[in-house]
Amino acid sequence: MSVKTALRVHFYDTDTMGVVHHANYIRWFETGRVEFLRSIGITLTEMMNDGILFPLTEIKAKFLHSGKFDDDLELETIPVELTKVKMEFKYKIRRKSDGELLVKGYSQNVFTSAETGKITRLPEKYFSKLEQATVEEMA
Repeated sequence: MSVKTALRVHFYDTDTMGVVHHANYIRWFETGRVEFLRSIGITLTEMMNDGILFPLTEIKAKFLHSGKFDDDLELETIPVELTKVKMEFKYKIRRKSDGELLVKGYSQNVFTSAETGKITRLPEKYFSKLEQATVEEMA
């Protein structure tokens, strides 16, 4: 199960060369993770209220082509591994007008206790939703 999110390049997303500044792709990966979780019934606010944080431990981006101001983009967020202790995703950002693949990416988050700061296991109410999404991805 992948989740697709529409993005538009705003003027403030670009640099002095008129192209999307590289840091925005990392920000958009975050948008993809949030939308993926929302699509399976998990909100980050609820997790944080339950004392579960999810810091990034790894992030990668491969820049292939430049996005430009006012481009309509499509971000695809693809789960790689969703377990009781971590989430891993791949990302693809394409320009809608021509389907050009602009960026490929990867991220890993670990679930951490807000109280202790240590890695923690997700409660069943969250893990069951992640597990179902994994099953759907494999189908």
